[in-house]
Amino acid sequence: MKNENVHLSDEQLLLSVEGELSAREEKLVRAHLDACWACRARCKELDDTIAGVVRAYQSEFGGKLPPIAGPRALLKAQLRRLSPGEPRGQSRGFNLPRRFAWAMAAGICGLLSLGLLLYRSGIERRNPSQSRELTVSIPDSTLTPGATLLASRWMVCAQVNVKNKAVPAALQRAVFQEYGLQGQDPRAYEVDYLVTPALGGADDIHNLWPHSYSATAWNAQVKDALEDRLREMVCDGSLDLAEAQREIAMNWITAYKKYFHTDKPLPEHCVRQLP
Repeated sequence: MKNENVHLSDEQLLLSVEGELSAREEKLVRAHLDACWACRARCKELDDTIAGVVRAYQSEFGGKLPPIAGPRALLKAQLRRLSPGEPRGQSRGFNLPRRFAWAMAAGICGLLSLGLLLYRSGIERRNPSQSRELTVSIPDSTLTPGATLLASRWMVCAQVNVKNKAVPAALQRAVFQEYGLQGQDPRAYEVDYLVTPALGGADDIHNLWPHSYSATAWNAQVKDALEDRLREMVCDGSLDLAEAQREIAMNWITAYKKYFHTDKPLPEHCVRQLP
């Protein structure tokens, strides 16, 4: 993991989530995640999938399904029979043939993804307006995890133009196609930077998404106010640049509520009056 161009595998991320790594391995994984946007986004995707399945189970099935302990024990016994022989006293935990282990991991991820899809479908049926608001307010983390340049606080604060750069038309079309919005009026959306260039955000499709101007209270203009606020805090030394980038990328609405101390968007004149 010393090579920054080498990403963590899904196997390493899943083992970390399950707490199956040694202390040294876990430390290396955590250090890599702190420095790698792509792997952090993938780890969040796995966490979100698992959380979605758990919520779906709790809301839809409750206590209707049988306890998991029996099937889990049976599965472990079957895996032990399939694993190759080994010297006495060594762990049997991860001695499955590599192809079999990867096939199993892929199957588990597929089931989790299906569960999350079903869960989201249920949310849309029960509350379509809520689902739509989330879609236009928060980017899909698998498509838009955020991307940054190697920028220092000095470089960021030395910029004269702090507004978002214009996105080329070809890149805008690619973003709309990626989000399945080819038939929508592009004038109703801003192809928005998740991490604004004023905070070191990159001109990269993984840092862009179609953000509605008016379909939700958490629209593109509201995010602009947060971007200005975070840059001011970075440049006056009250907020670390890496922390600002991380918070706006993970969930910009949560960051807005935190730094504006409110649960809903503030009117523009109120934002201007803040110290």
